[in-house]
Parts: sequence; structure tokens; C-alpha cells
Amino acid sequence: MRLRQIEDVRRALESSGANTLHIAQFLRQWVHARPQREGRRGAEGFFPAKVLSAMPQLEASLERLAHLQSEHPGEDGSVRLLVELEDGGTVESVLLARKGLCVSTQVGCAVGCQFCMTGQSGLLRQLGSAEIVAQVVLARWLRPVNKVVFMGMGEPSHNLDNVLDAIQFLGTTGGIGHKNLVFSTVGDHRVFKRLPEGVVKPALALSLHTTDAALRARLLPRAPVFEPAELIDLADTYARQTGYPLQVQWTLLEGINDTAEEAVRIADLLKGRYAMLNLIPFNVVEGTEFRRPSAEHAAAMARKIQSRGVLTRLRQSAGQDVEGGCGQLRARHLTGRSDRIPLQAM
Repeated sequence: MRLRQIEDVRRALESSGANTLHIAQFLRQWVHARPQREGRRGAEGFFPAKVLSAMPQLEASLERLAHLQSEHPGEDGSVRLLVELEDGGTVESVLLARKGLCVSTQVGCAVGCQFCMTGQSGLLRQLGSAEIVAQVVLARWLRPVNKVVFMGMGEPSHNLDNVLDAIQFLGTTGGIGHKNLVFSTVGDHRVFKRLPEGVVKPALALSLHTTDAALRARLLPRAPVFEPAELIDLADTYARQTGYPLQVQWTLLEGINDTAEEAVRIADLLKGRYAMLNLIPFNVVEGTEFRRPSAEHAAAMARKIQSRGVLTRLRQSAGQDVEGGCGQLRARHLTGRSDRIPLQAM
């Protein structure tokens, strides 16, 4: 039994004789990582005999959706997870501080960001909505999760139907507050049309990285073409509709987008917007030309932008001491390497 979509799980339950209440109970127990036989009445006191007989096979199929291949705890309290899918493919999830989780939405990615290990592999396949949720379930078996960011491997806008289905499910049955579901994108007109239409409206994170359209096209070669100001306009409109501030993501690349001129331009672009800026020093990726700016330089840039009236945070990618960048665990697994990819000296 192969179940990639949440709807596949519903249909499997229906075919075993489950009614609407049975399906809701089963899905609620699953997404909260609770045994089906837990509770005051237990499974035997709630589900019909035919559903009970089908349950072991269904539970086994769900467990195969996302299997823990390896885990890599970081000194910052995060844990990077290499997750094996039913077909043998692998993706990464990251347990974050304060009960957060970063999940993948694709195996690989088609955007081809030059500073990202995932972008070097290209897109291999889309994840189904159940496979996305299964990463949350797997994480919840390890520790509590009440925030999910769709910021792992893949570009969520390229798998929009499945990602929005997962968001809808997590924001209702999964019990996660809507502002704690964060949709991250490089920008796509479909995102700005579809997100406001959903019952569950997630917070939005925008991977911008530069105010220079030509430079952005080189750094993100297969991202939709936007003028940065147009992207910010669209994202700011959505943020004000939802009441959740826009998170602008900016990977700091030494000598490329960490200049004084860029600091002034991004401050001018974001001033007065319902937004905050996350500056994230680059994590070294083998085979790329990019370098990580010094800690002092990154901090100085953050202070400069903040002084111009834009809320700015200098962030570090989770678990840098174990594998800094998205896609690195998977790359190491595929090449059979047991050593860590060393971080660039600061």
C-alpha cells in the first residue's frame, strides 16, 4: 500500500469501512504522533472490527513514508535529520530550537541557487502531502513540534498543491497555529494568488538575497524573474492581509551582497514595510566560489540596516557544526562519505 497524499490515507480508511469520525480520529492520532490505541476508549472501543483489522497494514505504510536514516545533533540544540522515503530517496529535516521543525517539500530543487548544495542536484521528484506531513510526525516522535517552516530541500511554490494541502492539514488536524506555519519561497505569482485563498494562511518568508535584479538572476538562475521591489510589494501586501510580518531571507556572501551599498538599498526597500530581515552568513558548500563573511562584518551590516529603521536579525543556520547547509547531509550520504564537510574558518 503506497500512500503519498493525505487523500490516499482517507481513501484507504474509507475502503476499510471507516466513517468521517473514524477517519478524523485516525488522522489526528497519526499527525500528533500518538498510538492509535491510546486514549480512554482505545481503538477497540472506537473503530469497527474491519477498520481494526486493516489498521496494522495502514500504520506500516505510514511509517514507511519517512524513516529516520541518521540524526546529527548540533551544539545549538538543533538536530539535522536525514530522512529516507519509501522509494529510497532522501530528504532533510531539521529540529530547531523552541519546538520548531524545518521540512523538505521536494527531493532536490529546480531553482539552482548557486550557493545551495540542494540546488546542485536539480529536481528529482515532488513530495506528496502525506510525505511532507510524515516528516512532522517523525519529528514529533522525537520531541514536541509546534512550528513548521517549509524551508528545507525544494522550492514550495513548485509543489504548490501538495504543500498547501499539508499546510491546511497541519493548521487544522495538526494543531499548529497558522502564524507558526512558514511558507518560504524565492517568489512566484502563483504563491501570491493561492496563499490568500486558503483557510489556513501561513506566514511568508521570501528568499531575496540581493536588491540587484541582475545579480539575483545569477544567484538564483531558474527563479521567476522579478524586480526585487515588485517582490517586496507583493509579499508586503500578503503580510498585511494575514497580520504576520514578512520574513526576508538574505544569505550573506562575502564581497557579493554584504557591501555597504547593499545595506543601504535593502534598508531603503524595507523601510515602512511589515517585514523583518534575516541575515544568514553563508555556510560553505564544496565546489562553489562563495565565501562566508567574518562575524564582525556580518554584525556590522546588521547594525547598519537596523539603524536605518528596519528590524534586522543576524541568524545562523541550525547545526552548523554538523553540516551547515541544506542538502549537505544528503550529498554526503549519496557519495558514501562519513566525514563532515568542514566549515570555512571565520
